[in-house]
Amino acid sequence: MDHHAAAQLPSSGLRIGDMAPDFEARSTIGPVRLSSNRGRWLVLFSHPADFTPVCTTEFVALAREAAAFASRDCALMALSVDSLFSHFAWLRMIRDRFGVEVRFPILEDPTLVIARGFGMVSAQDNDSAAVRTTFFIDPKGVIRAMTCYPANLGRSIPEMLRILDGLQAIDAQDALAPANWQPGEALLQPPAHDLDAVFDAEDVTSWFLRNTGARG
Repeated sequence: MDHHAAAQLPSSGLRIGDMAPDFEARSTIGPVRLSSNRGRWLVLFSHPADFTPVCTTEFVALAREAAAFASRDCALMALSVDSLFSHFAWLRMIRDRFGVEVRFPILEDPTLVIARGFGMVSAQDNDSAAVRTTFFIDPKGVIRAMTCYPANLGRSIPEMLRILDGLQAIDAQDALAPANWQPGEALLQPPAHDLDAVFDAEDVTSWFLRNTGARG
């Protein structure tokens, strides 16, 4: 890890709308710097440990859906406290057992500098075994969404893709995505911010609840 870059990471958790702090670390594809992904979407996620059952199922599923993320111009980047050589051995096992190759980078973070800086673990924790945190980072480097799962519950890969699709759709159309939105369904218009528009609306809800007429 680039210790100078790591030293710039904040000591508390991040929020939606914050710039993702830059860092450099060793990974399974060589040295990786977060900011090298500017210009495209990035999903950065932590996993508790290599050679654990839930994490293994997640990585098999993500490797099988890697093309789906790539088609959305989105890179994947994983992180855990395990060493680089542990990552290598785990990925070899996944390939030999499940027939899939994990080609997106897995970062090592043995000192928890990155995990603490991103709020994946608290400053008092000695390991990251309690969380599965995911950050959805836009092409400008802004954190647009976050999810956090406990160690004993695996992430939903379809939901990760739905979140990514939703963020891209609302950006493209300056719109809102309703509950249970799926790609191809109607989006919502932002509500009116003018009293005359509220009074002139056709009914009591159309000033704040109406479709855009377009589908994301």
